Amino acid sequence: MAEPQVTTLRTDPCDPSLALLTVEEAARRLRIGRTTCFRLVLAGEIESVMVGRLRRVPSDAVPAYVAKLRHRPAQAA
Repeated sequence: MAEPQVTTLRTDPCDPSLALLTVEEAARRLRIGRTTCFRLVLAGEIESVMVGRLRRVPSDAVPAYVAKLRHRPAQAA
């Protein structure tokens, strides 16, 4: 007798069909810490929106932040 197949919901943070990301998913895409990402979001460096009481990052805000970093003048050490 064949075993029934179980389908699971994919929660891949790199899923291009996601319109909004959690701050944790955005942090994973940027390969930075969750706290650092929250700090950037709250400072307005990374765009975010509120959905009810939840803070979400539009998926296109991540590459926009990277582009902003690339065009920022280098800081002296």
